[in-house]
Amino acid sequence: MRTVVFDLDGTLADTSADLLASANACFQALGHGDLLGPQDALTAFHGGRAMLRLGFARLGGPWSEEDVSREYPRLLAAYAEGLAVHTRLYPGAAEAVEALRQAGHATAICTNKPEALAVDLVRQLGISHLFGALVGADTFPVRKPDPMPYRAAVERAGGSLTRSFLVGDTQTDRDTARAAGVPVALVTFGPEGQAIARLTPDALLHHFDDLPALAQGLIS
Repeated sequence: MRTVVFDLDGTLADTSADLLASANACFQALGHGDLLGPQDALTAFHGGRAMLRLGFARLGGPWSEEDVSREYPRLLAAYAEGLAVHTRLYPGAAEAVEALRQAGHATAICTNKPEALAVDLVRQLGISHLFGALVGADTFPVRKPDPMPYRAAVERAGGSLTRSFLVGDTQTDRDTARAAGVPVALVTFGPEGQAIARLTPDALLHHFDDLPALAQGLIS
């Protein structure tokens, strides 16, 4: 079965504001103000540890990965409490996934967000029924760009690896697809905009309205 696998953060939904708020909660608890803002959306899509590293660097004093590891559980707890305060699906996302399913495609999510948080977010966004599988950062011992989670997402959705492709928004997604030996489409409506073309994906997705036609071109 033809299969389309989606990244979650920055691809299906703009989660940056809630992610940044969770990192800022850590710095507030340490006696600092908000160190991260909307201009840091791209860092947010690279995960909690990346946001913490950026915040600690902005403090200007000494810090280490031990500081990051210490604050990471606090970040996850804060994020779990405010998972979908500002998060919204990108325009046309749900409709495009539904159109793919109506056309006979299997659909799945492969994300580097912890699985429980991803499952809860998808539920809160009202799109759980649109996906046959969801694989998170901690579903397996490895995460993207290792190809194993992607392959598992395809298999769990009932699809075929050789007739699948990944829709994402970062170099991690590009590298995952290359490692799995499948095409990749990168969205241009994320923080990088058209600059994402620098990663030379197999296709660029400018709006979710274009996805059904793009899928026909990438998988037979």
